[in-house]
Amino acid sequence: MNATRNVWSLSLGILFLLIVVVGGGLGSCAAYNSMRVWNAETAGEAELAQARQNRQIATLEAEAKLESAKLLAQAEVERAKGVAEANRIVANGLGGPEGYLRYLYIENLSQSQGKIIYVPTEAGLPILEAGKRPDE
Repeated sequence: MNATRNVWSLSLGILFLLIVVVGGGLGSCAAYNSMRVWNAETAGEAELAQARQNRQIATLEAEAKLESAKLLAQAEVERAKGVAEANRIVANGLGGPEGYLRYLYIENLSQSQGKIIYVPTEAGLPILEAGKRPDE
């Protein structure tokens, strides 16, 4: 009787161990699947947060570029006003626009240092055959 009791005890122990192993395996599979789903959800939420952050960064960069362009345009307008005022002062000091243009022409001639070739003109058009004289 002792032997049958040992066999039954051993059988029950093996059965219990088998149930624990199979149950643990099934439980771990279920836990693994739920963990995988949770990881996927968390990764999706992280990607969504990253996309929102990237969109916000792009928006802020675009706003900064717009503000920079506006300020550069204002600076260019102010520079142009200064140049126009300086030109007006110089032109008035030289007797008007005609005197200012003559002054600029003389300045350019002095800076060219022999790089200008004189082309005779008549009525603003170059005379192409300056060396020829009509038969008299």
